[in-house]
Amino acid sequence: MRRSFAVALQRYGYEVAVAADGLTGLERFREQGFDLLILDVMLPGLDGIGLCRRVRETSLVPVLMMSARGDGLDVVAGLEAGADDYVVKPVDTYVLVARIRSLLRRATYAPAPGSERAAGEGPARSDGESLVFGDLTIDTAGLEVFVAGSPVALTPTELKLLLEFAAHPGVVLERHTLLRNVWEYGWDGDSRVVDLCVQRLRSKLGRNRIETVRGFGYKLRR
Repeated sequence: MRRSFAVALQRYGYEVAVAADGLTGLERFREQGFDLLILDVMLPGLDGIGLCRRVRETSLVPVLMMSARGDGLDVVAGLEAGADDYVVKPVDTYVLVARIRSLLRRATYAPAPGSERAAGEGPARSDGESLVFGDLTIDTAGLEVFVAGSPVALTPTELKLLLEFAAHPGVVLERHTLLRNVWEYGWDGDSRVVDLCVQRLRSKLGRNRIETVRGFGYKLRR
């Protein structure tokens, strides 16, 4: 399966490096630069979930998790570990490529922590390039996020999700709307992806920043 996916992706024009186990994958990740990682949950040695956690210690590179079980704990554990999306085996190549393209587009949102700045007050656009919600400042030009003046490192998916909320402050966004606008699902996907990404955002921005509206979705507090 690893070889067949590599050949298929190369036919789509991608450069592909493969590893047969998690520890080898971690070593190659540290030695080489990659635009995206595809991790199988059931890797020998160091499994995909453990490898994702190790990667997230130092990198915000997009991660696509591959699981043989779409309804088990593997999916939730992978997303909690920091994966941006997942596919379930067996997966058609065109679906895999669609998920890869979506993740690479999101990677254009990759944040780069900058110098500290003072946070403003109130949910207003402080200038042409920043949105301010209390002590949360979003530099929409530099794609940087600050809480109380301190930079916050977000994955590209987390940043795109936050920008979607910030574009509609106080408005309830349904899960399927977020799946379509952030994950670019053209069909109803698994809402656990949204729930787990919101959970990670809350852990970085503050628990009360994004409010759950039961039965509907989420909204960014004004």
